[in-house]
Amino acid sequence: MQIRAAVLHAPNTPFEIETLTLEAPRAGEVLIKLEACGVCHSDWHVATGDTRHPLPCVCGHEGAGVVEAVGYDVLGIAPGDHVILSWAPDCGHCYYCEHGQPNLCETFTGPLWAGTMLDGTPRLRRADGSPVYHYCGTAAFAEYTVVPAQSCVVIRPDAPLEVAALVGCAVATGVGAVLYTAGVRPGQSAAIYGCGGVGLSAVQGAKLSGAGTIIAVDSSGERLALARELGATHTAQAGETALETIRAVTGGRGADHVFEAVGQPRVQEAALEAVRPGGVLTLVGLSPMGSGTNLPGAVIVRQEKTIKGSYYGSVHARRDFPHFIDLYMAGKLPLDRLVTHHYTLDQINEACAAMLGGSGARGIIHF
Repeated sequence: MQIRAAVLHAPNTPFEIETLTLEAPRAGEVLIKLEACGVCHSDWHVATGDTRHPLPCVCGHEGAGVVEAVGYDVLGIAPGDHVILSWAPDCGHCYYCEHGQPNLCETFTGPLWAGTMLDGTPRLRRADGSPVYHYCGTAAFAEYTVVPAQSCVVIRPDAPLEVAALVGCAVATGVGAVLYTAGVRPGQSAAIYGCGGVGLSAVQGAKLSGAGTIIAVDSSGERLALARELGATHTAQAGETALETIRAVTGGRGADHVFEAVGQPRVQEAALEAVRPGGVLTLVGLSPMGSGTNLPGAVIVRQEKTIKGSYYGSVHARRDFPHFIDLYMAGKLPLDRLVTHHYTLDQINEACAAMLGGSGARGIIHF
């Protein structure tokens, strides 16, 4: 079938809207008609070359839509189902899946980084027959996509798909980091560096967990105001005064939990300073490949600070995506407040520019 998609041909070039050929789903695959896709910094890392990936490719990994068709040997998914795409699919039988860490599933790692399906081939081609690769195995900056069945999480049909799309990345990553990776307990303090879609989701996760003090840190006054609406008890402008604010509201000690949702080494280093002795720093933001962070070993040892990495919020997608949707529908997780901008596919470059400019929380591409 012929579809329109945003194609990235080389780092530091704009996305180009092209008509591509999308092959039918093969065994174990599903054809999805996309309804909405969030614009995330992880896609931009591919566009800048900070994340190395085969090109040309179709980015987009925070998507939701409706099943159009399924390939042979697909169980539990049928045409008409509403689904969220998971960019970290799990096989259910590898070492990590069997040890309670499906977000680290090793079965899909090779094919996803190669930009292909499990059989090593892509389903997208240009008019001349040359291949176009799938970022994260989802390729959601497109009208339709073919994905592994394990990348589809079926959800209730009454949930708005533009909200459901955010669960596939920002919400899972931010809320999951608080609830599952860090395990914030009621009454504890939490500071969140970076209030984009992931950081604001972490704010919501902290409120959901019962954190007593929630401090949001960002350079955007607009985002800080939204953080207060979503549960932050205090806010601080990014910079030297942020540390002073965090310590001032935590008895001079620093926060029990600090979350870095920017992915910049200098912010990670600043975030460690905001952790109290015996506290936990959880790194959530995706840093450029090859970058390094200077964290002082003597401080970490003497103050017993713990540093954790959080990949996809340590979620179990098939368990947690429907749960997050249920919380939203019950009014306990106001995920719709994260959607601040709306775009068409033709406005993909405009959407990226707005994201980089710090405008709003999350932009959504509608198909």
